[in-house]
Amino acid sequence: MIKVYLVDDQTLVRQGIRSLLELSDQVAVIGEAASGQQALTELKDNEPANAPQVILMDIRMPGLSGIDTLTELRDAGVNVPVMMLTTFDDHESVMAALHQGASGYVLKDVALETLVEAITCVANGERWIQPAVTERMLQGLSQIQPAFASAEQPEPLSDKELAVLRLMASGLSNREIASALFKSEGTVKNQVSTIMAKLGVRDRTRAVLKALETGWI
Repeated sequence: MIKVYLVDDQTLVRQGIRSLLELSDQVAVIGEAASGQQALTELKDNEPANAPQVILMDIRMPGLSGIDTLTELRDAGVNVPVMMLTTFDDHESVMAALHQGASGYVLKDVALETLVEAITCVANGERWIQPAVTERMLQGLSQIQPAFASAEQPEPLSDKELAVLRLMASGLSNREIASALFKSEGTVKNQVSTIMAKLGVRDRTRAVLKALETGWI
C-alpha cells in the first residue's frame, strides 16, 4: 500500500479525494491537513516509519499556498514526492510548482484509475504530467509572458527532435511517441536523451519547461 498525505483547504474536496482513494487497494490515506501550515507542522515531526510516500496537495490555498508549502518542506528536509492538485486554468501556478520540484500534477476531477496510476508513478520516483493539463497549459502559455528566465540559450534542436519534444509535452510515453512517428522505441529513447542533453536538463518535465521558456513549443 502506498501511503498518501492529503493537503487541501476545502473540506469537501479533501473528503471526496479520501473517499475516492479508499476505493483502491493500492493506496492508503494516512493523514490530511486543511492548510499548508498544518501540513508543515505535521510532516516535519513525522518519524520515518510514519512518513507518507506521496503528498497530494492543492496548488492554491489561503495563507501558505501549495507552492510555498512545497518550498518550506524542502527547506525543512522533507523530501517526500509532492503531486499538485490543480484546475484547467492554472497554468502559471503549475509551472511554478514544477520549477520548485513538484513531482507532477493532476486535475481535481481526476478519475480514480488515473489518480492511483499517478500516485504509483510518483511513489516510484518518476514524474507524472496529466496530458489533458499539459495540452491546456501549452495553449494558455502562448498568451502568457514567461515568468522564468532561462540561464542560457540551449543548443538548437533538429526538426525531428522538436517533433519528439512536442509529443513529450503532450504527455506521451516513449512507446506512444514511437508509434505516432513510426519509429522504434529505442530510437525515440535515444532522441529523448539527446534532447535532454542539449537542453541541459535531467528529466522530461524540465525539458518541456526549458522548451516553453525558449519559445520552442
